[in-house]
This record gives sequence, C-alpha cells and structure tokens, in this order.
Amino acid sequence: MNEDLLISGFSDEISSDFDTQLEVVSNLGMRYLSLRGIDGKNIGDFTVDEIKEKVQPRLQKAGIGVSSIGSPIGKVFINDEEGFAKQKLMLDTLCQISNLLDCKYMRIFSFYIPKGEDADQYRDEVVSKLKEFAAIAEKYNVILLHENEKDIFGDIARRCHEILTEVGSPYFKGIFDFANFVQCGEDTQECYDLLKDEIVYIHIKDAVTSDSQNVVCGTGEGKIPELLAQFIKSGYKGFLTLEPHLVLFDSLKDLELEDATEIIKDNKGLDGAGGYKLQYEALLDILKKIESEGV
Repeated sequence: MNEDLLISGFSDEISSDFDTQLEVVSNLGMRYLSLRGIDGKNIGDFTVDEIKEKVQPRLQKAGIGVSSIGSPIGKVFINDEEGFAKQKLMLDTLCQISNLLDCKYMRIFSFYIPKGEDADQYRDEVVSKLKEFAAIAEKYNVILLHENEKDIFGDIARRCHEILTEVGSPYFKGIFDFANFVQCGEDTQECYDLLKDEIVYIHIKDAVTSDSQNVVCGTGEGKIPELLAQFIKSGYKGFLTLEPHLVLFDSLKDLELEDATEIIKDNKGLDGAGGYKLQYEALLDILKKIESEGV
C-alpha cells in the first residue's frame, strides 16, 4: 500500500470496551485509531490525569498511536453561550490530552443551527467562535479539523469553504466525509473540487440518498474510489479514518440529533468488529485497485 497513507478508525464502533477496541485494531494490522469513546465514556469527559493513568498505558502496550481526537467540540447550538464557554474549557483540556498522546489533530464541528432557521444568517458568529477555538488550539500546536456534518453550519461544501477560508488559520483545516455530504444532498465531486486545498484528513464513510443509510465504503454515492484516486494523485498524505456506521454502537446516541436507527436500518446481523473489518477490507480493496491503475 502507498506508504504516504495511514489507515485509522473510530474504534468505539467496534465495542465500548477499550481493550476490545485495541485487540480488534491490532489483529487487523492497524497501527492507529481515532479516540472518541473509551470504556463507554466520551473523550470530552476525561481529565488529562485519567488519560495518563487509564488510557495511555494501554495504547502504548498495544503499540497503537492516535490519529485524531474525535471530540464533541462545536456540537452545541450556536446561540448557547453557556455551552460555548464550557466547550472552550473542554477544548483546552483536550489539547493537553492531544499533546500527551503525541496527536496533532482534533475533529470538531461548526455548531448546531436552530431548527427551521437559515444557517447563513449565523455565518459571522460561527466564524468568530471558531476563531476562538483555533486560538486555543494554536497555544498547543494542535490542528482542529472541521467535519462536514448534517444539522451544523458547515454541512454543505459552500459553507465549509466559507468558514475554512474566513477563519484562515493553519490550526483550522478540513475533514472530507463522503457520507455526510451525500446525506446533505451534495455531489461529492463538486465538494472535492471546492475544498481539496483545505482538506488534511479523510473519513471513510459512505451513504445512499434514497433513505440516507450508511453503506460499506465504495458501494454508496460518495464516489469514494474516484475521489480517493484524485486525492492520492494530487499528493494527499496522511490518514484515512474508518467511520463505518454500519452497526448501532454505544457512542452513536451522542452523535445524532435524530434517532440513530433511522440511518442504520439493515446491518445484516453484523457486530461492531464485523462492521469495522468489513469497512477496512473494502478500503484496502479500493486502494489496491487505485494502485494497480497506476495512480
């Protein structure tokens, strides 16, 4: 495989038990994970000392590195000032955790917009708050990665582009999540064309628009094989992070405003480890095919 590409994944989709996560990841031959749910607790709820005592030693023993902190930063409503103040404190702690774990990336979001309201009217406020987040990250030399996600300001490519260019910080860059763009009715090729210069991290997740369901990567409407070939050809180096969303897993309830069962209706009886392995092997097949075509 192309040695400039490193495969990681949200291992809490395997199991809420962290030892099981590490075991499955290791057995697949993966060397990285994205840290989000640990023993049933969200990464945002840990102290630096808890990570140092309970998490870091297990990572080191398994020989597994952390590609990104899968934080809940930015998942508060844009008009929730108290929530924003708490999130700035959480971000400071998470930046310390990133430094402790030798991880330079942290996934964040760009705020929920009140239902039925026009997201564009909140642009200035979103940019201003994201600049505050980026200033905290800069103190710790951590790069915040904005994930395009439904229900937040930066759900569609145009608004992602606006915040990435207007915040204009080397400590605030973009994630490309294929499935989320599909679920927002976007054409992922157009999203790639608009955003490619700001993307430093890729989520491997696919979906179909018919019922917004998540599917195995390469089998949906995300155009993952075509776009990964373009990313690689243009010199993309770094992480491809599995986020299969093929089974109902514990942390999903924290991630979705809507009922999670709506986006995962037919998991064909897979368990978390099975869904993860399926996505990993599908990605390896895609990469092998890209390589054989000489990209």
